[in-house]
Amino acid sequence: MESISVFCGSSEGNDGKIVEAARELGRVLSSNGITLVYGGTKVGLMGALANSTLAGHGRVIGVILDFLKAKEILHGNLDQTIIVESMHQRKLKMHELSQGVIALPGGFGTLEELFEMITWSQLGLHFKPIGLLNAGGFFDPLLVFLDRMVSKGFLKPENRNMLLVDDSCTGLLAKMQTYRPQFVPKWIDKEQT
Repeated sequence: MESISVFCGSSEGNDGKIVEAARELGRVLSSNGITLVYGGTKVGLMGALANSTLAGHGRVIGVILDFLKAKEILHGNLDQTIIVESMHQRKLKMHELSQGVIALPGGFGTLEELFEMITWSQLGLHFKPIGLLNAGGFFDPLLVFLDRMVSKGFLKPENRNMLLVDDSCTGLLAKMQTYRPQFVPKWIDKEQT
């Protein structure tokens, strides 16, 4: 993979281990020559990730909303900054620029971005690996919920397994590099059509 889009919080949260996981991901991306594509800000986990990638002489592309640029949170030292008008344009541009996706901890925006990318994969719109960096077990409750979706018949196990999970950056990257998509033809039974 030449580049990976990373979705994560615009806040640092209150767990230093999560901030360190963002910094470690930046170090791993830069040391592997993988370009970081992210939300373009200098704050929160996004800022920690970008700064760490840049410190390791990695390439960083920011895709930021025009109205956020005006709020003076734009990171000023990136290799490339792309300004877009909407959240949908931002996700689409990040998708176009990368060969994989990673989600770190974050809030509603991070989850929305993650689930849109995995929904596109489920629909066959792309076949890129999608990783969840489960820093400090942050996503454990979400993973339990996804398993419940499977057990209740709302999510096929094959689609659940599209989401690659690891608590280490190197472990997650290794899973993403060996990922082979599994085609699931149709999720609606014939008798329901």
